[in-house]
Amino acid sequence: MTACRIKSIVESLIFISEEPMSIDRLCGILHEYDREVIRNCILELQAEYDNPERGIFLAEVAKRYQFRTREENGDFVRRLVKTKSSRFSQSALETLAITAYRQPITRAEIEYLRGVDSGGVIKTLLEKKLIKILGKKDIPGRPLIYGTTRFFLEMFSLKDLKSLPTLREIEELAGEGIFEQQEELPLEGVLRTTEEASTSTGDEL
Repeated sequence: MTACRIKSIVESLIFISEEPMSIDRLCGILHEYDREVIRNCILELQAEYDNPERGIFLAEVAKRYQFRTREENGDFVRRLVKTKSSRFSQSALETLAITAYRQPITRAEIEYLRGVDSGGVIKTLLEKKLIKILGKKDIPGRPLIYGTTRFFLEMFSLKDLKSLPTLREIEELAGEGIFEQQEELPLEGVLRTTEEASTSTGDEL
């Protein structure tokens, strides 16, 4: 089978999949072919779709691949596909940001940074599958520790945790109305403190 034919199959599989497709899954389907061949097909497809004149592009999210529509076409896409936009309160966004930058993290540590009880917000983020329980911290009381999920990466179009948005990018998202602010809490200060703490301690995301 020619390389073009394999690339065509990879394109079809990624396109038809309801969820982002991993290389492992592609290799399982195309088990006759080397992993590097499939990886090269993906890279070629990404290059071919990396054109602002195309309406879709091949995104890498959570170390998986998915065709997505271009953001600038969103208003027209929503005329066809009625989707319910996800909005976050300031407290939810703040808690999610702290968890993302400081994970693994306990509820007590989150509440120390926020200065308020965060049990309800943590429960909501768990229900929305944006964070998950990673285990228990090896300290007296063995409190639960939390981290972000693969769905979190997919939702925010992140390749991996190293691709977390900067403070400026998060503020721009908030300015576009993606996050519904319901409390006057200084997100900027929390994120800056979080980023500085991660840098000073050498924590890896």
